[in-house]
Amino acid sequence: MARTLSYISGTQLLSLKRRPNIAIVDVRDDERSYDGHIAGSLHFSSETFLDKIPNLVQQVQGKDTLVFHCALSQVRGPKCARRLAEHLAETTQDAGIKNIMVLERGFNGWESAGRPVCRCTDNPCKAEIV
Repeated sequence: MARTLSYISGTQLLSLKRRPNIAIVDVRDDERSYDGHIAGSLHFSSETFLDKIPNLVQQVQGKDTLVFHCALSQVRGPKCARRLAEHLAETTQDAGIKNIMVLERGFNGWESAGRPVCRCTDNPCKAEIV
């Protein structure tokens, strides 16, 4: 099944985040460790993303919507989202993922809008968006 990428605003993500079928995938590299992250997100560094796609698919079982982001969601976030879509198109495995989205303005836009940021070191983050 071909999947197209769409974009989601921070406001839309906040309203959807409480649904149990959504996973947020942070593909920033080292900056996650010192800038913080969106509560509840998974971390899959863009540097090693291609090799870790099977791990991601396994970790998001039961989720039908994945929202990717990097710092600005201009390069790494969209690129990793496309790579996942390509992987899913090439495999016969039904991962149950129906929607692949990219967070507009990325983590920097999320944080500058005053949205909640977690600074824990857990991956996946166990905190909830308030």
